[in-house]
Amino acid sequence: MKLTRTHADLFAPGGGSLESALASTTHLGIGAHPDDLEIMAYPGICACRGQKNLRFSGVVATDGAGSPSSVFSEKLSAPDLVKARKEEQKNAAILGGYATVLQLGHPSAEVRGSGRNALTSDLLHILKAAKPKVLYLHNPADRHETHLAVLLASLAALRQLPSSDRPAEIYGCEVWGDLDWVPNKQVARLPCPAPADFGPSLLRVFRSQVDGKRYDLAAAGRRRAQATFADAYTPDQAEEVVLALDLKPLVENSKLTLAEFVTSLTGEFQKQTLERIRRLESSHP
Repeated sequence: MKLTRTHADLFAPGGGSLESALASTTHLGIGAHPDDLEIMAYPGICACRGQKNLRFSGVVATDGAGSPSSVFSEKLSAPDLVKARKEEQKNAAILGGYATVLQLGHPSAEVRGSGRNALTSDLLHILKAAKPKVLYLHNPADRHETHLAVLLASLAALRQLPSSDRPAEIYGCEVWGDLDWVPNKQVARLPCPAPADFGPSLLRVFRSQVDGKRYDLAAAGRRRAQATFADAYTPDQAEEVVLALDLKPLVENSKLTLAEFVTSLTGEFQKQTLERIRRLESSHP
């Protein structure tokens, strides 16, 4: 596979050829940084865990430079931190039983700016080779700008695919910021069927990150909270869920901008919230 960065790291944990491993992919996650996949694409990792006919692959768009410092990472030079994060991601792929993990090595600043087309080109090649049925992306309300830039590159690549080659399901998932504010009819609740310690153990592989920020505890806590607080009137339907947006409308309608898509969500949220308040206010004499 010809990619734009010569130092891209392409890894098939199970051995064999990268091409056949990538072609076996049924669930694909495209994240910005090492450890994003283990948060936002965790439902796909769980769905494929221990399954013969379901395989998860992950794409990491950037090189992981410039992460928050920790006791572990502050001892490393910038190049050594990039190398450490790359190895952490490969170890997570081994532990999670991924088919492949492709670390593309784009600098974050380039992805957010003029270099985004190069990432789009890489993602288009990967999507054509993998042909996933389910795709996990960052969501358009994520507060991290690099996450949004990677989402934009992903959407641009998907729009170049024939409709018959696009994934059947495309989700924008939580990392920086929850999606519990999204109107009920527009939020997807993705179950995470796995032992309780599986998710935290995946994230603890990323020592350079969890030494300074306890993603392992926080991500698991949010998944449990979302499962319980999803509905005030019914029993929990799963022990852990990730909330996501259905992004297929953004792929199918090439004229629909990300800003317009988000505006429709916030507008509906405002409408429903105010209607609920006004109904109760008006019912009280």
